Amino acid sequence: MNRVLWIVQALLAALFVFAGGMKLVMPAESLVEQTGLSVAFMRFIGVVELLGGLGLVLPGLTGIRTALTPLAAAGLVVVMIGATVLSFQMGGVGAAAMPLVTGLLCAFVAYGRSRLAPHGAAPGASPLHVTR
Repeated sequence: MNRVLWIVQALLAALFVFAGGMKLVMPAESLVEQTGLSVAFMRFIGVVELLGGLGLVLPGLTGIRTALTPLAAAGLVVVMIGATVLSFQMGGVGAAAMPLVTGLLCAFVAYGRSRLAPHGAAPGASPLHVTR
């Protein structure tokens, strides 16, 4: 399960770092044209996506504050709920499919890193089992 989570985390991190970075460097006119949302809000979403993408992989790679990984994933779930609703309103079910699947993968990482295979847990150890 750990390997599957790492693969999903790496792919999601690449997606969110790219998407967030693009929202930060794109011209303001292009951002407003695509979504109809304000430039400031789109830049905010870009920062959130960029930091969330980094939060998916950096804590596990460095071993520092590993509890932040499921929090980053959960925060990205919230962002993707908004993206799914907005995409559905603008383009229907087909347009909403990608952010929906992305949000579900983020939810999988949030659950997986908090319950199934937290960073730093011994291989094969149940995170729900408490030793004294």
